[in-house]
Amino acid sequence: MEKEMPRRHKTLLLLAVSVLALAWPASCADPVLFPVAKDAATSLYTIPVRDGANHVIDLAGPLLWSPCASDHLPAKFSCGDSVCKLANAYRPPGCREASQPCKQQCKAYPYNPVSGQCAGASLIHTRLVANTTDGKNPLRQVSVRAVAACAPRKLLARLPRGAAGVAGLAASGLALPAQVAASQRVASKFMLCLPRRDEGVAIFGRGPLFLLPESAIGDFTDTTLLSKRGSSGYYLPVKAVAVGKARVPLLRDALATGGVVLGTTAPYTALRPDVYRPLADAFDKALTREWNNTRRVAAVAPFELCYDSKTLPGPTRIGWLVPDIDLVLQGGKTNWTFSGLSSMVDVNNFAASCFGFVEMKPEKGGYGGAPAVVIGGFQMENHVLQFDLERRRLGFARVPFYTSCSNFNFTRAG
Repeated sequence: MEKEMPRRHKTLLLLAVSVLALAWPASCADPVLFPVAKDAATSLYTIPVRDGANHVIDLAGPLLWSPCASDHLPAKFSCGDSVCKLANAYRPPGCREASQPCKQQCKAYPYNPVSGQCAGASLIHTRLVANTTDGKNPLRQVSVRAVAACAPRKLLARLPRGAAGVAGLAASGLALPAQVAASQRVASKFMLCLPRRDEGVAIFGRGPLFLLPESAIGDFTDTTLLSKRGSSGYYLPVKAVAVGKARVPLLRDALATGGVVLGTTAPYTALRPDVYRPLADAFDKALTREWNNTRRVAAVAPFELCYDSKTLPGPTRIGWLVPDIDLVLQGGKTNWTFSGLSSMVDVNNFAASCFGFVEMKPEKGGYGGAPAVVIGGFQMENHVLQFDLERRRLGFARVPFYTSCSNFNFTRAG
């Protein structure tokens, strides 16, 4: 069951910021900017955090990690050191290596969210290269000091070609947001604008965010970020799912069992079968009820529901005019709405378009503690997500139809 962030984890996060800030004084209070790219082959998102080397973004990742390199500076923390406690606040699921007791020198256990593999790793001191920003342009280059895990090269398996590791964005002490906040003395907040193509943007610290043509992103819908015991993911208080404003009939507590989590390493929103099947049926019925000429075509993996594009209404600047999908949030008065631009995926050179939600595959031994819903990258694209880690709040806003997350001006001001 999801709940507010435990006091222990809040303490660890504050400890991380204070410990690292004392170790590495910094004077810059401007927000810190990273470009975000989408890899066409894997649909994963990357940021260039070290010497231009791309790291895969993992919203649930509690660490920064990359393969060991000759210029890495070993970080010799003892098992009882506060940084070691931060490095081991979350253990990867099913990682046998992580069950070993610590002996003298601290080890971390980086995790590949795509392959599901983990490894024992030493901690290192490193520097990340980024730019500060005023929300409109890059301002100046800065060096962000950080503690990372030095992983064996085999842990890169199934990551995008050229990827040099994983940049965890979780609310944990050694993830990127906490380390940027500590090193650069910015707020424990970050904004993420995932692109459908070209480059999106991530800003650490305060806003604002402007997208060309000089559009300030505002009017955020605000909700609570929940946590789940043993997980570093960001969970949302979703109480129901609706199609065309009509709630989908789900089994009692279907969403509460496992919860609803954000996942940048899932290309499309994945739902457990007991949630996916009613949603898919409700969408197909609502669509054909509104547009009875709509024609189904053969499924295109990984999707099940695909339609002849010639029989769909639209397209428009907000995508196909299909029934909206709503995640009904706590209290029932706030929704996260996905229009056709976020719910339909064009395939076969636009000859067909598919319902962009997929049925979750079971882990070994069944679904166990799997989330009910993992909100995938495609559905988050061209939305601005604003994470406030101190207040444990998430703000989200759909980017206006006349711009996109790819329209940040990366030309240096002045």
